[in-house]
Amino acid sequence: MRSSAVACFFAVAMVALTASAQPSPSTPPSACRIQSVVFDGWQAQQVANDWVQLTFVPQLGGRLMQVNFNGHPYLFVNPVYKGKYISPAEAAGRWINYGGDKIWPLPEGNDDEQHWQGASTPLDDGPYAFSVLAQGPRCTVRLEGPPDPPTGLQYTREISIGSDSPEIFFHAITKNFTGHSIAWSVQTVSQYNLSDASDPTQYNHDFWAFAPLNTSSSYLNGYHVRDGLANDPSFSVKDGLFRLNWRYLENEVWLDATAGWIALVDGATHYAMVEKTKHIAGGDYPDKATVIFYKNGPTVQLNAKGMPYLTSTNLEETPYYTEAELNSPMSVLGPGETYAFDTNWLPSRLSHDFTTVTDAGLVGKPLVARSTAGKLDLSGSFGVFFPGELKAYLYDEGGLEESEVALQAVRPQDAVELHQTISTTKKAARVSIHLVDGNGVDRGALGEVFVTINDEGH
Repeated sequence: MRSSAVACFFAVAMVALTASAQPSPSTPPSACRIQSVVFDGWQAQQVANDWVQLTFVPQLGGRLMQVNFNGHPYLFVNPVYKGKYISPAEAAGRWINYGGDKIWPLPEGNDDEQHWQGASTPLDDGPYAFSVLAQGPRCTVRLEGPPDPPTGLQYTREISIGSDSPEIFFHAITKNFTGHSIAWSVQTVSQYNLSDASDPTQYNHDFWAFAPLNTSSSYLNGYHVRDGLANDPSFSVKDGLFRLNWRYLENEVWLDATAGWIALVDGATHYAMVEKTKHIAGGDYPDKATVIFYKNGPTVQLNAKGMPYLTSTNLEETPYYTEAELNSPMSVLGPGETYAFDTNWLPSRLSHDFTTVTDAGLVGKPLVARSTAGKLDLSGSFGVFFPGELKAYLYDEGGLEESEVALQAVRPQDAVELHQTISTTKKAARVSIHLVDGNGVDRGALGEVFVTINDEGH
């Protein structure tokens, strides 16, 4: 369905949110704000704080068209449709891919009424009503869509940000507006731009997507290639992670991951995004898939003589983007009933190879602690989700906390390179590095390791 959409190469809208506008660790954050703007020719609404800027175009199926963090735009915006609106009636069955971020139903297909055939419908392309629910320390907006007769669904999204971090919260509500029961899963669909930042005619060869594998997966190798080459060179598995290094071939891969997070990491610009949701143990996920990655690109097909060929690589037809998709379990809704699906996004920076995600941030190079002559050398590379301070908690061999040491101030818009030496004693056997935010809240550990003893000091 997606590969048949008419599209063009990416020409991103760079909306100014410069590094100089970012708050320092000692500067109190300003209140978030909401304003009407014109974005790429569309009437839009922007919700912003000191870290992120969200741009919505309610007319386009309530889409979040762009997310800017520290001046960096994450999402694909299709230049073919900039400033344009094509109603479901005008689309006449075509899928209109504006780009951005949205939600839509699963399962897809044309088997029966309990499958969504995916063409332009009020659910995906109808105008949504925009309203402000809160503005000040926290900003929350609502986008309410029209009833969608083909599915019996009506969508409402409530998106919010605070003033003290770049974290983005999504609350998606599906409602059955019919007089009979229906069953659907709701899926978040985020289209990330894959053009090379220095040359939009080329794709970004250093863009990665990660998801932890399910150790009890129902899929061969922990993932299922739903469409495209099974041996796509984009895919690999290492250290319990599914790794996708984006290559320009169409593909869709499903995972039954249970960790509740995915990470998108741009190795070229060192910008990253983590998308999270709560995994429901025993939930009836569509065909067991909790996470889906889709790569736009050409495909291998057979011509009329049965000879293989590669479909178009013309960027006006097959632009550079990937979709990151989180699925909810199937939900049976009676007349008038609703179901809510909550997700959150956490933008950050990462300058080295990705290892994992914690509650506090991303881990590049894992924490290392080496003790020499009463000194403890700490090292590692991280990306944090919240501004604040790193603290080291030191424990003795019996697990008792020996001391607490403040390390360095950190911000989400700065990749964190930890190279610090602190005083310690021979009793310190284990160390944990935590992120404590500007409000004094412990956001969790970025790493915990046993201390390595260097012989020369002991």
